[in-house]
Amino acid sequence: MTIDWINFTPETALVGGVLIGLSAAAFILFNGRIAGISGILGGLLRPQRGDAGWRLAFLAGLLAAPVLYGMVTALPEVTIDAGAGTLVAAGLLVGVGTRYGSGCTSGHGVAGISRGSPRSLVATAAFMFAGFLTVYIVRHVLN
Repeated sequence: MTIDWINFTPETALVGGVLIGLSAAAFILFNGRIAGISGILGGLLRPQRGDAGWRLAFLAGLLAAPVLYGMVTALPEVTIDAGAGTLVAAGLLVGVGTRYGSGCTSGHGVAGISRGSPRSLVATAAFMFAGFLTVYIVRHVLN
């Protein structure tokens, strides 16, 4: 994936970040739950009584949001410079990592750090370091 630096507008990134923060805060305030996507999705694999409805609604909202946005304005062009096998392997590694890390970047990075969780601070730092290291290896060592 590449960023179109010529047309990049930090204002939209800032607004998006504020909306993510506000939605995570509202979710914990009104629902008493952390907006961690891996935990929400993982909860559907072993649903508890009366628990699946809000999880499905949350995930449906995640899928519907870009569709609704696309009805209002043109979606940005996305270019992915990886093959299907690489994407599947990366997705599986991220999924395994979220289970070992007891959460994903949304749960730890957005909700956990905002609550002052030391565990989330360490987990987010580990996520970021692993991402930096992976990009460095793929772009500078393997090429």
